[in-house]
Amino acid sequence: MNLFNGIEAFIQVAEKGSFVAAARQLKLSPSAVSKLVTRTEDALGTVLFNRNTRSLSLTPESQLFLKRGRVILSEMAAARADIAAAADTPHGQLKISMPNITAFFLPLIGGFQEAYPEIDLELDFSDRIVDVIDEGFDVVFRVGQLADSRLTSRQIARISMQLVASPEYVAKHGLPDSVASLAYHHCIQYRYPTTGRLEAWPAPDEYTGNLNFSKRLVCNNADARLGLALQGRGIALMPDLLAAPYLATGALVTVLGDIVQKEYQLRLLWPPTSMPCPDCGSSLTISTASFPDSHDT
Repeated sequence: MNLFNGIEAFIQVAEKGSFVAAARQLKLSPSAVSKLVTRTEDALGTVLFNRNTRSLSLTPESQLFLKRGRVILSEMAAARADIAAAADTPHGQLKISMPNITAFFLPLIGGFQEAYPEIDLELDFSDRIVDVIDEGFDVVFRVGQLADSRLTSRQIARISMQLVASPEYVAKHGLPDSVASLAYHHCIQYRYPTTGRLEAWPAPDEYTGNLNFSKRLVCNNADARLGLALQGRGIALMPDLLAAPYLATGALVTVLGDIVQKEYQLRLLWPPTSMPCPDCGSSLTISTASFPDSHDT
């Protein structure tokens, strides 16, 4: 199944309030729309609608997915428009460097390949800061402020960072009641590959203490930190784009949610002029610096 068709069907049903109205908008039969939504639920491993004979409502998981689905379809539509303007049939090579957060990016890559089967992709999943121009990347997704003045950028979303832990961890160790009490908990920390420093956790402006956490678990991969948190190994600072589905199902809970949190911009960056594709003459390439390294100073 083309997951993008399923996402579009889900969004139409959510916005129109019925499968019949969505089918009319999509020029499909209601049964075809229902099958697309069901297959999307199977692909995501969750239920998107509460269904009965009289009403249709969104589940907590689908309310989160609706926001992300709109962003995905919007960006894919923009990508299609840009590439269509460059060539009737885009082809050639697209070089991409992305943060090592495969759980988020792989579905997007799969959808892109389905939409543009004649484009060859070279993928660089890395948590290092790439040199977009010198290393030959054309586009970068980066969290944080733009550091390279040679690049053009556009904000495409905002990402919220928050502390999370599993219910099993909370049952065993309890919840910290203050920033200072984090010192007595198992903290899953991130080490920047470029500088070797540990990621700083956000603290309220009025907090003046020394944030001194345990180093029982330190790693350099967001997917690994998420997995360790789900296993009940400790408290982790995670972006909502990874944690949201698990928070919705109760597999994770927020920690000090009103005290420790921070937002970053998710930006799309590209060189003002890039090497043209040798086959079609269009300029194609995507690179994304890591979420943590984007803030590293």
